[in-house]
Amino acid sequence: MSQSAAEAARSPGAAPVDQMAVRRVNLVRVLGEVRSAGPLSRATVARHTGLTRATVSSLVAELIERRLLRETDYQQDGTVGRPGRRLEIDGRGVAALGLEINSRYLAAWSTDLAGRPLHERRLVHDATREDAEVTIRTLAAMAGELVDGALRAGVHTVGIGVAVPGPVDIATGLVRSAPNLHWKDVPVAGLLRDLLGLPDGVSVVVDNEANLAALAERGHAQSAAADLLYVTGEAGIGAGIVADGRLLRGAGGFSGELGHIQVDPAGETCACGRTGCLETKVGLPAAMRVAAPDLVSRQAAGTAFDDPQEQARELLRRAAQGDPRALTGLDEIGRWLGIGLSIPVNLLNPDVIVLGGYFAAVAPYLLPAAMRELRDRAVAGDSAVCRVTGSALGFTAAVRGAADVIVEEIFADPGRVGVAS
Repeated sequence: MSQSAAEAARSPGAAPVDQMAVRRVNLVRVLGEVRSAGPLSRATVARHTGLTRATVSSLVAELIERRLLRETDYQQDGTVGRPGRRLEIDGRGVAALGLEINSRYLAAWSTDLAGRPLHERRLVHDATREDAEVTIRTLAAMAGELVDGALRAGVHTVGIGVAVPGPVDIATGLVRSAPNLHWKDVPVAGLLRDLLGLPDGVSVVVDNEANLAALAERGHAQSAAADLLYVTGEAGIGAGIVADGRLLRGAGGFSGELGHIQVDPAGETCACGRTGCLETKVGLPAAMRVAAPDLVSRQAAGTAFDDPQEQARELLRRAAQGDPRALTGLDEIGRWLGIGLSIPVNLLNPDVIVLGGYFAAVAPYLLPAAMRELRDRAVAGDSAVCRVTGSALGFTAAVRGAADVIVEEIFADPGRVGVAS
């Protein structure tokens, strides 16, 4: 029991302590302690949390029943007494499902509570040519297969995270605007819940793809930084901002629209209807036009691949082989990218910028020009120029981040997971 709860319990005339609320808090403490420092013995958990051994044993028993913890081998705790069995995160009976809607593909990624990947699916799908409901039905069919398959294996899906390329009302799961999909005010969470027939206990969380990718990168060892900027590199360009270890959403939750900052007033019309946005200069379609124009013609004729991942691999292949057009085009993309990145560098002063999508694949051919431009435009000089690196997660960052959001929900409220039958 916390100090304030204990004091309330002792005070004459005080309202009864909500014992269930106290237990919920303590379940989170014990689970979090094992997650951050495990494997640990019960005695060690008791010391670290300040709870009594009896309380810890009761909490651990419940977490084991919920298949969130498991006991492993024995560990000597100190120099005297009997060795105790160690505890570690289990979570094998619990699945978190991440989904992604992109202009050219749909993706799914499921993981258990310990972060072990369970399933991965990817489907080439042109969402720009389909009605929003058709796309969501296709996504729901993919999700339903994974949920049903997990259930047959004895694994319960406790929530679904969905990454979408545009501003989202987080509270309602409503996609306010997705210019590259031609969507406006699409109730993604509600449609998915209805199509899948999900019970109330299964959450559906919809968020911007760049935000979710930033969270995934923030949890990755190579990108762990308190102040991080993740930049998507697909048809659309967005930014996920992590400031002081926390996602920066803005007052309405619509931050990070880096791709729609105007960098060329005399430039092309963007999907958002404005002129000269950064997206028109460095988005994947722009890269294909300047670095592999023959593929653009073949795509128009239906004889080349539409999958962004395949396009990125082809750009990399051509650059690695020294193709002059590819090298010149990617250098030009890098220059515009540096111009765009200088804006958040001067505004936010991040520790690291992580480039996702196709940027990650061709980073060696973009970064020299981007860094030159960035150094020229950093107002505070070289000391403000942060590390810029390609994503280690590539095109999977957003869908992994979507699953991670559900995992974090369970660690914040382990009581949501039912007791194993």
